[in-house]
Amino acid sequence: MVDAVSTSVLEVPTTLDPAVCTRALGARDPRFDGIFFVGITSTGIYCRPICPARVSVPDHRRFFETAASAELAGFRPCLRCRPELAPGLGQVDAVSRLARMAAQCIEAGALNGHGVGHLASELGVSERHLRRVLERELGVSPLELARTHRLLLAKRLLADTSLSVTRVAYASGFQSLRRFNAVFRERYRLSPSAVRRPDQGTRASGRPQGATSATTDTVRLTLAYRPPMAWETLTGMLQAESLPGVDQAEQGRYRRTVRLGDRTGVVSVADAGSDSGRQGRNHVEVDVSTSLLPVLMPLLSRLRHIFDLDAQPTVVDQHLTQGGLGDLVRQTPGLRIPGAIDGFEVALRVLLFDDGTAGGELAGRVIRALGDPISTGIAGLDRLAPTADRVAEIGASGLQALGVPVAVAVPLAILAREIASGRLRLEPHRDVNATEETLLAIGGMNPRWATAIVLRALYWPDAFDPADSQLQLAAGESTMNGLAARAEQWRPWRGYALLHLRRSDSTSAPLP
Repeated sequence: MVDAVSTSVLEVPTTLDPAVCTRALGARDPRFDGIFFVGITSTGIYCRPICPARVSVPDHRRFFETAASAELAGFRPCLRCRPELAPGLGQVDAVSRLARMAAQCIEAGALNGHGVGHLASELGVSERHLRRVLERELGVSPLELARTHRLLLAKRLLADTSLSVTRVAYASGFQSLRRFNAVFRERYRLSPSAVRRPDQGTRASGRPQGATSATTDTVRLTLAYRPPMAWETLTGMLQAESLPGVDQAEQGRYRRTVRLGDRTGVVSVADAGSDSGRQGRNHVEVDVSTSLLPVLMPLLSRLRHIFDLDAQPTVVDQHLTQGGLGDLVRQTPGLRIPGAIDGFEVALRVLLFDDGTAGGELAGRVIRALGDPISTGIAGLDRLAPTADRVAEIGASGLQALGVPVAVAVPLAILAREIASGRLRLEPHRDVNATEETLLAIGGMNPRWATAIVLRALYWPDAFDPADSQLQLAAGESTMNGLAARAEQWRPWRGYALLHLRRSDSTSAPLP
């Protein structure tokens, strides 16, 4: 029997407009999926706005910006709509910059094996200040937010895979099975095994097509997005700058090798909605090597960055259309920003593929020389991307010996050295202006490269370089000032405008 939640404990503050949420809930508008959650006081359950269950009466509803705040108020996740599958980051638009950075880090597993003090130090603030900011902006403590993300990931793994409860516990970031069982029962009032479906004991975990090696045993998960999704365009951009042996995009599927910490493996991603017989499935299907399960939380976060899954394309497209880019938007609705597993890899791709012609051959020489070998059982995937440490070790002279032009080798070597030393970190939660200044201070760094790195490594959607002559030509502007003035109407999504303009200019490189 489900216990009802007393309205007296529902004191979590919210900035949501109940009237707007009520209209979205009544229409089950998917554009609001992940933007808010609704708690039903008569059942003690909280749901996504697209939940197929019968809509409750208004007096029984409470609206929350995050799953964490709903759970803190005493609600449990719905087993039908499964809040853990909602697109992420809808709530961060309303929080402070520090809270947003902290929330992103925690979602990526920053508190798995580390304390709040370590995260605070990484963000350059005191532990007390970090706790105060998160509780004020999100209504939860750092540990409560981390616990929510761990539990939601655990619930997903229990429901969607045949992994043992022990493997689920550790893959979700818990440090002990006993603690996992206790927290799961306390929060959800269920045992972990109760979430399983009856057929899960015999279900296969699945593996990517073409994989035959035992090292590629996988589990399949889904990552949601808000439609539309220009999947073919996105995978085409990724293929245009693919690193031979590291990644490949063909027949609508993107595959790549991965190294996170001391863990290596393979991921394979396809858009479930691109299949004509499965329209309306707004998620990608991800096959992950079981060897990567201990780093699953940060991996899933980085995969969301690679495919820009947290974008709100209808909002972006409408805004750019109103800003005069309607023809380009209509050609490619749902355009996404292509990312990468880590920031240095973004820089490596941007610099090596700058001319758009010999990049593949040049990248192949670099990968063969500096990329560690890996056995995957998948044809064409046999190398890990070079690390910043490795590139810094051989320096500019070593890169030139591999055929890298001096104009690329020098800034790439300096960039690798800065990252390897820890003086520069190319991560989504880093300060955009400070990072761009640091990049531009590197000898030989092209402003176009710096813009592209900020756009894709820091996941910053407003990155734009009006001095880029190719963008000026594509936009029909003759001066930097003219393009800068026009681009003001594209804020805060000038990065998407940049991609549209790049695609319209056949003389430019495949990517910014």
